[in-house]
Amino acid sequence: MAAPATGQAPSADISKTNLDPTDLSESDDTIQTNSDPEKATVSGPDAEAGRPKPAAHVPPNGGILAWIQVAASFAIFFNTWGVLNTFGVFQTYYETGVLFEQTSSNISWIGSIQAYCVLVVGIVAGPIYDRGYFRQLLVVGSFLIVFGFMMLSLCNAYWQAILAQGFCIGIGAGLIFIPSLAILPAYFSSRLGLAIGLAACGSSFGGVIYPIVFYRLLNEVGFEWAVRAVGFIALATLMVPVFFMRMGVRPVRPRAIFDWSAFTDWPFVLFVLFTMLGFIGLYVMLFYISYFAFATQIATAEMSFYLVPILNVASMLGRTLPNALSDKTGPMNILAPGAIICAALTYAMIGVNSLAGIVVITILYGFFSGVFIALPPVCFVRLTADKSKVGTRMGMGFAILGFGVLTGGPGGGAILGTDFTNLHWTSLWVYGGTVTLGGGVLLLALRGWLSGWKLLAKI
Repeated sequence: MAAPATGQAPSADISKTNLDPTDLSESDDTIQTNSDPEKATVSGPDAEAGRPKPAAHVPPNGGILAWIQVAASFAIFFNTWGVLNTFGVFQTYYETGVLFEQTSSNISWIGSIQAYCVLVVGIVAGPIYDRGYFRQLLVVGSFLIVFGFMMLSLCNAYWQAILAQGFCIGIGAGLIFIPSLAILPAYFSSRLGLAIGLAACGSSFGGVIYPIVFYRLLNEVGFEWAVRAVGFIALATLMVPVFFMRMGVRPVRPRAIFDWSAFTDWPFVLFVLFTMLGFIGLYVMLFYISYFAFATQIATAEMSFYLVPILNVASMLGRTLPNALSDKTGPMNILAPGAIICAALTYAMIGVNSLAGIVVITILYGFFSGVFIALPPVCFVRLTADKSKVGTRMGMGFAILGFGVLTGGPGGGAILGTDFTNLHWTSLWVYGGTVTLGGGVLLLALRGWLSGWKLLAKI
């Protein structure tokens, strides 16, 4: 990564930012692992602490064990962000009033609470992971996800859906999401972006499989068994990380729940705040694009449901190709332009009046929105100088990003209105597009600040 010019960026923070994102040897809180990641060795004197100094950990950047971790992380993304990406289908179904009758804004609270829990629980899950309780997080989180689906199948009231789908599934997903990301830098360095991108494809794959399974079974076996089928798929796929994931680097001593130094690390703080704006616009589109096609009769009810899988199919490439490219260009150089393009596509929804138009925008938005899920973790690694705190900082960062989720769904629903015959779709798309554009422009400015305004700098 190119260093910024002197005097054009804060030298103390930028020097941290420009460190190799996988240099896990800087902190005395990491230890060397060999063939068995559960058994670590240390060597060399530590003059300051009077104890053995941890040996440098060198990520293998490949091998069977490393790629198994990617496959297991894929399964976790499948059942965390993959479930979140499915909520647009549930939103459209709940809007019919078959299960319960609520406004669009109230219904979106279910998905927003679920997404927020995934992100905010990471503030606790990250430090717990740092303490070495990775296996316990996997087991408890996986149980809550499956249990939440089974309880949702029994729901017939709004408050019950909030508890089962919003809190239970959301908290379970939050317990396993951050650890699934924090584990990969121990296995990959030069190929970290590719590894996280492949893992993040699980969210797109889940966003394809779950909506189709839910919708196809909805008319055949009813809501109860359609949801239970989703729960059984989650149970089967979550067995992969439970049995095969292994920590590559384990901490020597416990860390604080919060990394207070993050609040004075301005590149990190600004990145989180600016990305949060992008999350607001992201969830406006994810929650309402299917309902928009249904309510305006641009598409049939069946086709409206299938817009969510279409978006997620396109998102698979958007979570892989940009991440692989980010290993060469730097993640910030991909994330900022991607946010600006997403804003333009959201504005384009104002003029959509045909099925072909909404399908094209769905495909393009699916591709470019993939950067919001796949690249922030890579940026967090690059913006964290002490790699032993990656888990904690990811948890803190995603917890703050969660406020964008809360603002996007319910805020968009409030703007949309409650009169089905006079829904404010133009206002909704202006709202989503404007906040996304603001986030993209500010991220572009942050990128320039970090690079000393060098056009070809790897940031």
